[in-house]
Amino acid sequence: MGFLLFILKRFVRLLATVLIISTIIFFVIRVIPGDPALVIAGIDASDEEIASVRAKLGTDKPIGVQYIEWLGDIVRLDFGDSMISGEPVRELIFERFPLTLSLALMGISLGILIAIPLGVVSAVRRWSAWDYFGMLFSQVGMAIPSFWLAILLLLIFAVRFPLFPLFGLGSFRHLVLPALSLGFVRAAVILRLTRASMVEELSKEYVITARAKGLTETMVKYKHALRNALIPVVTITGIQFGYMLGGAIIIEQVFSLPGLGRLFLYGIYQRDFTLVQGGVVFIAVVFSLVNFLVDVLYSVINPKIRIS
Repeated sequence: MGFLLFILKRFVRLLATVLIISTIIFFVIRVIPGDPALVIAGIDASDEEIASVRAKLGTDKPIGVQYIEWLGDIVRLDFGDSMISGEPVRELIFERFPLTLSLALMGISLGILIAIPLGVVSAVRRWSAWDYFGMLFSQVGMAIPSFWLAILLLLIFAVRFPLFPLFGLGSFRHLVLPALSLGFVRAAVILRLTRASMVEELSKEYVITARAKGLTETMVKYKHALRNALIPVVTITGIQFGYMLGGAIIIEQVFSLPGLGRLFLYGIYQRDFTLVQGGVVFIAVVFSLVNFLVDVLYSVINPKIRIS
């Protein structure tokens, strides 16, 4: 019962967050820059053309009516039609989202598989060769921009040694290098946090008490300390995953992948008001959903969080 109540509270918070974000996006896009119809139609457009754009966008109605209709559309995931292609924005997003989701899952999985084991070993064996290697890996990974690493991987593994395709999308092999580019940088961030969190937990009094009670080092380090150390790691991992779901725009550009990042970049270039607006809301919803799942995972790792 307590777990279900915890989930319900977090879900209500998720809905409130989405409502607030959607409201901010609505007023930022429609009010602060001015009339979007003027931007879309262009400075040389006639009054009739501007009025036609306003009618298509629905901005010819009072702001309160626009806002109510906007909320109704968001509930139905109806983001309107693209101003350029005329296709529903929802279909355009859902068409590109599986690719970005696959790329993000591969990238974050790679980061986790590298970072958490190496971070734990670095903390447990401080100032050993493993620890120095982990710190060097973290330092290099955080210093190298992901787009620079992507270009380097292309030059080595697609041009010099053609082991992977150079551009485009067609098979799993097309996603390997992009996932490496994303995962390497994320691994560096997660590794550093894992090490720091694990070192902090190993220095706490409950670890000393557990050892005094006769528990084995394996039990102390990998059951008690690691479990508590993973809580902040889950936070940063969820945030990193949310960023990747937002569309790794530069990586998708480098590898010519038709994901969300390129779609939204196209919308910005073409001044596609409805596409940009729908894309921002969709990413905000996805990011909020990821945070909700992180909260649920928190409660699984440490049930005390449900009580607090």
